[in-house]
Amino acid sequence: MLIIIIITVVVLLLLFVMLTYNRLVRFRNNRENAFADIDVQLNLRHDLIPQLVDTVKGYMKHENETLVKLTQARSAAISAENINQKIDAENQLSAALGGLKVSVEAYPELKASTNFMQLQEEMADIENKLAAVRRYFNSTTREYNNAVETFPANLVAKILGFKREKMFEVNEQQRMPSDTTFK
Repeated sequence: MLIIIIITVVVLLLLFVMLTYNRLVRFRNNRENAFADIDVQLNLRHDLIPQLVDTVKGYMKHENETLVKLTQARSAAISAENINQKIDAENQLSAALGGLKVSVEAYPELKASTNFMQLQEEMADIENKLAAVRRYFNSTTREYNNAVETFPANLVAKILGFKREKMFEVNEQQRMPSDTTFK
């Protein structure tokens, strides 16, 4: 009788570990899939930045440092290898775009340029889409983190190497309405 109880407990424990593992993998995959949606928007933003820099360069001859920082931030964002590196690099890129916004304020003729206005609208559209997919990503990350940190799943998560993951937080410059990106 004792052997049956021990076998039952072991089977139930193995079943719990298996179900918990599968649940954690599902949450992790949902998070990675959500970041893939962000990656699409980030790539669109990366593609738009060189056009923006070229357009601005002709007007802002004395703001070369701002354009260099933006170009370097874009390169770092493109070369980031994992989700956490991409989040950090994208926050730096957003800060560099914010620096460009401040510089643009001093050039009314640039703000009147039709090419710049079109690029500004495209950038605002991308930023709006990015905000939406970022919310979804953060939601999936929160679900994953909750699954990793709640008892008793946290015991299985720790043993199997699952850990808390980083959210895609927005900095103060990104909290501004995106329709005012370069106005």
